[in-house]
Amino acid sequence: MQNHTERPDAVFDAPQGNWVDRRAPESWRPLLRLSRADRPIGTWLLLLPCWWGIGLAMMADTARLFDLWIAIACAIGAFVMRGAGCTWNDITDRKIDAQVARTRSRPLPSGQVSLKGAYLWLAAQGMVGLIILLTLGKTAIWMGVLSLGLVAIYPFAKRFTWWPQIFLGLAFNWGVMLAYAAHMDRVDPSVIIAWLGGIAWTIFYDTIYAHQDAEDDALIGVKSTALLFGDNSPRILTGFAVLTVVLLAIAISLSGRNLLIAYAGLAGFAAHLIWQLKLFVPDQNDTCLRLFRSNRDAGLVLGLFLALAGLA
Repeated sequence: MQNHTERPDAVFDAPQGNWVDRRAPESWRPLLRLSRADRPIGTWLLLLPCWWGIGLAMMADTARLFDLWIAIACAIGAFVMRGAGCTWNDITDRKIDAQVARTRSRPLPSGQVSLKGAYLWLAAQGMVGLIILLTLGKTAIWMGVLSLGLVAIYPFAKRFTWWPQIFLGLAFNWGVMLAYAAHMDRVDPSVIIAWLGGIAWTIFYDTIYAHQDAEDDALIGVKSTALLFGDNSPRILTGFAVLTVVLLAIAISLSGRNLLIAYAGLAGFAAHLIWQLKLFVPDQNDTCLRLFRSNRDAGLVLGLFLALAGLA
């Protein structure tokens, strides 16, 4: 996992050989690292609920050519807004990150980017996200504006609650409703239930991720579900996996047509969560990181079958 053997300025937990370290212009690397562009899994986890929302909308209505643009716009938006969110997170957490072994190599605590530079980069990414959002219709625009409060609060959640993963889930899965609204110009109960299912999924995968930092978090006094659940995490996360699947099944059932195709995708998604639970050991950091990243594949399976159900 460690990347410093390849480049001394690389972030500790970025995958070796990532495109930022190998191909990005030297002057852009600190900013791209600040946006976590060297670790694309966060973009995927923000994007996938958006694609679920498009699939659910097509199932409830019918596929349109505009859906292709919604999918592309969500991909661009997920990249820049995940980058903006990470930039904001690192601005607020720069002192905490300097005390944690896994995060002290990030651009702000390591001095690769100044605080002023980080704020300017945050504004630039937000502007690109706004331009994309303005193409998606009035209801989607308002959904995007409402999401900003969740994004702003999340970095502070670990200071006042043992459940910061809930706040991450609220923000990271908002796109399922935004993308649905871009197609339907409204938000229906089915997609609200899908959003709740996504929140349960986020608690599942981000608790696995947070186990990497459990010892450091305990020492510096920040909270997480990994610390709250402790050795009971496998059993508790089994419950959240079940809750995720049940809520998504309800959302699919309310979406109207081609349910068997969508349920096939949900079955594949559920099988992936079961596989993760079988391998999950709270104190094995490398395994936790590998399982966390594997949620991209779980989400893609469901997204693909929702799209097929919407197109059929």
